[in-house]
Amino acid sequence: MKLLSFNYQDTTYWGVLREDGIYYSDHLMTYFPNLLSVIENFHHLSLGNDLNKFVECDEVEILPPYKPNKNIMCIGKNYREHAMEMTNDPKSVPKDPVVFTKSPTCVVGDGKPVKAHQAVTEQLDYEGELAVIIGKKGINIAEEEALDYVFGYTIMNDVTARDLQKKHTQFFKGKSLDTFAPIGPHIVTADEISDVQGLNIQTRVNDELRQNGNTKDMIFSVAKLIEVLSQGMTLEPGDIIATGTPSGVGKGFNPPKFLKSNDTVTIMVEGIGTLRNFIVE
Repeated sequence: MKLLSFNYQDTTYWGVLREDGIYYSDHLMTYFPNLLSVIENFHHLSLGNDLNKFVECDEVEILPPYKPNKNIMCIGKNYREHAMEMTNDPKSVPKDPVVFTKSPTCVVGDGKPVKAHQAVTEQLDYEGELAVIIGKKGINIAEEEALDYVFGYTIMNDVTARDLQKKHTQFFKGKSLDTFAPIGPHIVTADEISDVQGLNIQTRVNDELRQNGNTKDMIFSVAKLIEVLSQGMTLEPGDIIATGTPSGVGKGFNPPKFLKSNDTVTIMVEGIGTLRNFIVE
């Protein structure tokens, strides 16, 4: 099932995306006003005949699936080749997950502009990533059971100001400028993904293929990340985990290929879809 949020006739809805368009319900919106509430109560929901309204995709404005209540949990250097392209030092490949966060205030949706923030950064970069949506509350989750806690998957562009990332040592500032977390275009429920460790990820800037990876190359699997993040820390429905990016980021080229105004960044994750955003001044 593909779930998404959208604006139609000046009203925000959530619905189910199917081949012919979007199905939604005014009645369900009364009790579950956004996708975060749907995730939190999904085991109580039946989305069959209740979805009695229909709209075509080209009639709506696609929105981010939802704004998370907490910072987005992100994993750095989770692909060996990406770790190497950033430092060219084998010792930089982590033995434990590198964890940082992004503010929920920087979330935007598919098709929306990403601000270049030219007065703040000269090194605007992209990172195409698989993002995990937690579906039920848990703490100290074993790796063997971890995928049972996943509601679904989506795509995130972990937009980064590389100079701020380096300047401030901790990643938060360089990762959290406004519009630096495009997410979407929809959430694919976990039952639709048979093997989350076998998904192709590609990122294009304009027409140029920059990243071409596969989740099988993660150093730490989705299940392992959930195990580690949940150790002593409660994960809750709607929490988002961005699982790291393959090699091919702008900083990794010689000379670097940083983003500039009017660039379009397109991220494809197999089985999920395509997230596309454009850069503005």
